[in-house]
This record gives sequence, C-alpha cells and structure tokens, in this order.
Amino acid sequence: MISREVTIGSRIGLHGRPAAAVVDLAAGLPVPVHITMNGRTADARSIISVLALGARGGDVVTVHAEGDTAEGALDTVVALLARDLDAEPGDV
Repeated sequence: MISREVTIGSRIGLHGRPAAAVVDLAAGLPVPVHITMNGRTADARSIISVLALGARGGDVVTVHAEGDTAEGALDTVVALLARDLDAEPGDV
C-alpha cells in the first residue's frame, strides 16, 4: 500500500459537489482508494463515507491505494483533492 498526504484545496471542503467529484473519479479507478483524516478512513467510492470525514478547506488528509496501478490512482486523486473545486464552474 502506498499513501500521500494532501491539503484539501476546496475552500469549503469536501461537501456536496467536491465530494461527488472525488467519488466519481475514484469509482472509475482500477484500484480501491481510501482517504484518512483524524483516524477515520473513508472509501473514496462512497459519498456518505467521504462526506462523513468532515474535511474542510486546508485540512490535511492521507490518500491510500494498493495494487499495480496505485501510483497513478494516487496521482489522480491527490491532484483533484488539491484543487479549489468551489472556484471552478460546472463539471470538474
């Protein structure tokens, strides 16, 4: 398993639209991805789990993945989490 820390870039955090963007991205990845914050771990493919983390803008989370394509999956998810999705109009 590999992991990376990332600071949540969305000003309001992982609320509705940003959380949905993460879930949509993770659902299309070939390996499972998890996000950990304050000792709680969420399956990145579950909107309820991602929202339950309560991650706010500026919070640091750890993203984990395991498998042959874990490195690429982490790159993709970390890049999305680091963006200010609240500032971007429309689809992300």
